[in-house]
Parts: sequence; C-alpha cells; structure tokens
Amino acid sequence: MNDYAITIKSEEREGILNDITSLISDFGVNITYTHLFVDSRNIGTINFELENVSNIDALIELIDSIDGVKSTELHSSSNDIFGKRILIIGGGAQVSQVAMGAITEADRHNIRGERISVDTIPLVGEQNIAEAVDAILRLPRIHALVLAGSLMGGDIIDAVKKIKTEDKIIVISLNMPGGVTDVADLVVTDPIQAGVMAVMAIADTAVFDIKKLKGNNKF
Repeated sequence: MNDYAITIKSEEREGILNDITSLISDFGVNITYTHLFVDSRNIGTINFELENVSNIDALIELIDSIDGVKSTELHSSSNDIFGKRILIIGGGAQVSQVAMGAITEADRHNIRGERISVDTIPLVGEQNIAEAVDAILRLPRIHALVLAGSLMGGDIIDAVKKIKTEDKIIVISLNMPGGVTDVADLVVTDPIQAGVMAVMAIADTAVFDIKKLKGNNKF
C-alpha cells in the first residue's frame, strides 16, 4: 500500500465528481485531501491525495475511462513538495517583521532538507482576525500560527482556544495587550525572534521543544 497524489482534468458536468469519488472508494482507497476549481473554459481540475492505494496504474486507468475525464496526472503530494506551513496573522508592520525572522530561519533549515513555507495575511479588526484564526483548522499543512498585532482579545481568544483543543497547531503570540497572550503556547516580545522561534518549534532539524518551556513561556 502506498500514498499518492493525482490531478484530474475533466469536463464540468453534473455528477462527474460523484462518479470519480465513488470509483476511488470502490477501489478501496481513502481520500485524505481534495481541492477542486473550474477555469474559464469550463474545465475542472481536481486534486486528490490518496492513501492505501494497492495499484495506482489500475486506478488511473479506471479514472481515465470515466465519461468526461480528459486526463489524470500522477505527482508528489503537497506535503512532500511544500512541507509544513507557518501562518502569520495581524497588523501589517508586525506581520512583516515576524515574516522576516521566519523566512530567514526557514531558509536555514530548508537547506538542510526541511520543507517549511511561510504565509502571511495582514488583517485588522477583531472579527476579521477571529474568522481567519477559526478557519485555520480547515487549511492543510498548518503547523504553527503567529499572532502579530497591537491588540488582540475577545472573539480571537475563543478562536485560539478552539485551535488548541485539536493539539495540532502551535500558537505563538507577540507580547501585546489583550487576552490572546494568556492562551498562546509561547509569547515573544521581539517580532523577528517570534518568527525564528516559530520555525524552530516545527522544524525536525531544530533542537527546540516548546513543551519543555512549561509555564515559563514569555520572552
């Protein structure tokens, strides 16, 4: 059994996604990730990441036989290509400084074989930030979140608590007013250092375990 990623090009017609997923399921394969979009020519592109595939060549041949499927391409998974993601949310100036530290540190580890990418989204307003944080659990490959602003509290705190119930994503906060600093895993005063520590917290090539900090989590 092996894991694979495939991209299917198809006509945009009713029921074609059901035809494809039903065939994959009947083949005894589990779909771990999917992404679908339709371009201006009404051609659909469907990305699947699959696990427990016993015969990928036979599966692709069956998919290609579905009416409306134009092509099926086998390729590496997004996790293999892009690896782990760090997401930085907050005020533009602070976000850029955190990104500077994270990108510089990620480059050092990626040279040694890691695949760490850094995403940013400058946002203002409690509701906007809370919605973005709440949506993180629906995004693939996120391993760390850095909150970088001048003030964060209210609904943002509830969104962070929701993330932490999953125990999959490390939450780092700048040392700023608001209750977010009370629920984050790590609070860092310097934004560049916050970016550096976010990378170190998720990198396999770093000797740094955020859990060992225990209650002493403010720097």
